[in-house]
Amino acid sequence: MQASTSPSVRPRGSRAQAESLLTRLRLPVIGAPMFIISTPALVIAQCKAGIVGSIPALNARPKELLRDWIAEIKETLAAHDAAHPEAPAAPFAVNQIAHRTNERLDHDMRVIADAEVPIVIVSLAAPADIIGAVHGYGGLVLNDVVSARHARKCAEAGVDGLIAVCAGAGGHTGTQSPFALVPEIRQFWDGPLGLGGAIGTGRGIRAARILGADFAYIGTSFIVADEANAQEEYKDMVLAATAEDIVMSDKLTGVKANFLRPSLEAQGLTAAPSAGSQPGLKAFGEEGASAKAWRDVWSAGHGAGLVQQRAPVAALIETLRREYESAIG
Repeated sequence: MQASTSPSVRPRGSRAQAESLLTRLRLPVIGAPMFIISTPALVIAQCKAGIVGSIPALNARPKELLRDWIAEIKETLAAHDAAHPEAPAAPFAVNQIAHRTNERLDHDMRVIADAEVPIVIVSLAAPADIIGAVHGYGGLVLNDVVSARHARKCAEAGVDGLIAVCAGAGGHTGTQSPFALVPEIRQFWDGPLGLGGAIGTGRGIRAARILGADFAYIGTSFIVADEANAQEEYKDMVLAATAEDIVMSDKLTGVKANFLRPSLEAQGLTAAPSAGSQPGLKAFGEEGASAKAWRDVWSAGHGAGLVQQRAPVAALIETLRREYESAIG
């Protein structure tokens, strides 16, 4: 991992373990967990192709399905490794929303601990009980962060890695430039560090590494994957989109997130970031607006303009790998 000359907040978990796990990747990428879109099929394909695949725990509905999904992922990847010992699958991750509004948190953490999920990606704060539970069976905790203050708080709590979610990320997004946030975090953190936000090419992955991150955090590029659980119209919309078609607002979920403008307008919702009143359109919180977050209003990041074609996950990752290897670094 790349170290800073400034005083560091040392990872309290096994840094050697984190480094070993991440070096198993054939490409330094974690597939970002995407609500609804990420299912075992996508995660398994990503891991087989050599990147970390991740799934939001909340995608498993009802909650009892989470145990079955994790078992399916583990069993399929174990079978792959037995058949292909020369190219073992990358580890997988489960994403947890650590917030009081997540009524499933305790249930899902019990399932995760029982299954000994290798990586847990925490969104928002990282409670000590989550860190303790995951470290208790030898797993790793990564925390996505949107500011240096947020990063330091999570680092001091004892996480094993940080993921800087910067401007342009799909779904819930940060607003800071990676050119500011990554170096700020590196002033005090020398553990594993990921970078997310509009990374959609192998050159982008290489740039993240040059900037000081250890791996890229990529979501939007995989929305169009054959294995992604996205509607056909959603995939077509991503393929047709450019960065100008992405609107950031906190009016749908209460947290800043990036959405595809055409999907907002298709639901009669305003595409204005301020959600101001417009003729014929309803603002997110306005009475009568019936769209459900993520299901009817679709998310993507500024990297949507870099998405060129539908393909299986393996083909998408191979393209990224070739671009990454050929990039000057």
